Amino acid sequence: MTKIVNHWIGGKTAEGASGNYGPVTDPATGAVTTKVAFASVEEVDTAVAAAKEAFLTWGQSSLAQRTSILFTFRALLDANRDAIAELITAEHGKVHSDALGEVARGLEIVDLACGITVQLKGELSTQVASRVDVSSIRQPLGVVAGITPFNFPAMVPMWMFPIAIACGNTFVLKPSEKDPSASIKIAELLAEAGLPDGVFNVVHGDKVAVDRLLEHPDVKAVSFVGSTPIARYIHTTASANGKRVQALGGAKNHMLVLPDADLDAAADAAVSAAYGSAGERCMAISAVVAVGAIGDELVDKIRERAEKIKIGPGDDPASEMGPLITAVHRDKVASYVKGAADEGCEVVLDGTGYTVDGYEDGHWIGISLLDKVPTSAKAYQDEIFGPVLCVLRAETYEEALALINASPFGNGTAIFTRDGGAARRFQLEVEAGMVGVNVPIPVPVGYHSFGGWKDSLFGDHHIYGNDGTHFYTRGKVVTTRWPDPADAPTGVDLGFPRNH
Repeated sequence: MTKIVNHWIGGKTAEGASGNYGPVTDPATGAVTTKVAFASVEEVDTAVAAAKEAFLTWGQSSLAQRTSILFTFRALLDANRDAIAELITAEHGKVHSDALGEVARGLEIVDLACGITVQLKGELSTQVASRVDVSSIRQPLGVVAGITPFNFPAMVPMWMFPIAIACGNTFVLKPSEKDPSASIKIAELLAEAGLPDGVFNVVHGDKVAVDRLLEHPDVKAVSFVGSTPIARYIHTTASANGKRVQALGGAKNHMLVLPDADLDAAADAAVSAAYGSAGERCMAISAVVAVGAIGDELVDKIRERAEKIKIGPGDDPASEMGPLITAVHRDKVASYVKGAADEGCEVVLDGTGYTVDGYEDGHWIGISLLDKVPTSAKAYQDEIFGPVLCVLRAETYEEALALINASPFGNGTAIFTRDGGAARRFQLEVEAGMVGVNVPIPVPVGYHSFGGWKDSLFGDHHIYGNDGTHFYTRGKVVTTRWPDPADAPTGVDLGFPRNH
């Protein structure tokens, strides 16, 4: 019997009423294992209404109450790591260790939310004028929404909702319809932790659900992670409807390797950063820029390591890389490799046509490595979101930097070198929001915010960290004057306020 994933509204399961469902496949077998309900406009409205009603009390709740519930949720999340990871593997395809790592990164943000009291402290200036004090406070927005991608079905929602609800907001999540089960498990754990009904809601669906969230008058802010074209659409549409927006888009992350770098360490880093989670992550290294004469040796070292990666079902402990999320996506990724030679690339490894014995209908693709890639090639220009690594050549640091900065994307980047001065120059001169020095995937820890530049971010706020707290709250400044008890009433003064 096919499993059905329904919505979560007002603290309980809400069966889909629209009659529309989407298929969820096991990427390792290609079989449809689950149906997910697609929300109608009316069902989205019901979820927003539940969140709006819950905000009346949750928005006024004490910080102690909020953080106490989050501490309990953290313990439940920790105890259910394996169960959540199994759901991720079954629907996304990533290997179990990758799925566990995703949950661990989400836990970091829950940790941050448990300590939100520090971030929500206001400021006070006393005696700015005679008996006048000025204070600033931060208050929740109300109902906020999160629209999240398929590649991290647990982690990315946890980049959003823990901080949002810790700040006193209520939340409506629209997860990817390709792997929806982890979001429902999280909702159940939040309810078990004691979160009041309606504070956290989940609606599944497609563009119908997304557009309703973007236009709904009671949704005050929208967080999004996904591709650049959709991020631009989310930002434009939600902003036009008067909402605060943080929309994180796509990437083409470059790793610059200087001639003095430890090439073994650089090759290890390139392989793990390019092919981990089958390349389906916005912080994957998809372009290595080799400077000077080291290119051939570096490519050889990358190839040697890449050829040893064990590809198989995500629930097989021996597997190091799983399948891609859908057959359509697999075919799109393969098209970049199949057309690479005609665009001037040297195809070192071709992973197209790869299959796994006993799982022939799975969404498989092998490791691909392209060398001497021109910047005009589609494999370089586009975000592939698969296990394809491009290697470009540059004669000098300046040429390499110009190449990287010419990219329309500016999410993450890295430099591998033993030269501190070169690293310092790079971190100041490169046009990207996150920089790694001998670190291939510079995803910030929870208390530093995540976000890119250029076409990798639409909106003013990065996600989680201090930016997350500021995004989910709005500032208010209060100016107060109290008469001294010793002063007698002097009547009404209609003159301009005196500061001195």
